[in-house]
Amino acid sequence: MRVPTAAGACTLVVLALALLASGCGSQGGEGTLPTPAQARAALAGSPPVLAALHRQAGELLDGGVPAFDARLAALRGRPVVVNAWASWCHPCRREMPVLARAAVRYGRRVAFLGLDVGDAAGDAQGFLRAHWIPYPSYVDQDFRIAAHVGVGSGVPTTVFFDRSGERAYVHQGPYVDEAALLADVRRYTGVS
Repeated sequence: MRVPTAAGACTLVVLALALLASGCGSQGGEGTLPTPAQARAALAGSPPVLAALHRQAGELLDGGVPAFDARLAALRGRPVVVNAWASWCHPCRREMPVLARAAVRYGRRVAFLGLDVGDAAGDAQGFLRAHWIPYPSYVDQDFRIAAHVGVGSGVPTTVFFDRSGERAYVHQGPYVDEAALLADVRRYTGVS
């Protein structure tokens, strides 16, 4: 039996750490986030109403229910995916890369919005600096917007609206599997 040298063992450890850091072999949402440059390139040429969302990527927006309703009204004719999250929510952190990748993949045809619920402003801003997403989130410290759109108890929750602005589906809990989220996006928004 051949015994690995210290240098050989060290090389194996470095390779294993590199694979883990790159997302290889990771399950669910722990994959890599698209960079802002990758997202901008993929979303270039989006219709104006969706391009307006992309320009606000990673921002926290105020205005409560009236501002959120105005945005939904402006998006009528387009399907919308709304994800309720919080920086203190570990499952939300795990699913954020899954949502970000879906928003880049479908963001030229589907509007993505976030709801930052029950969060301290500084914590949410810090989270978004570390976990950039290609769409804006509305501040919802008192859960009013969340309740208004059909978020039941807890986060993460993802709400799908059809082209007419009607709520089509509410998914309670995290999407840890990208295939499941993509299947729901196709099923409840009508995009292929």
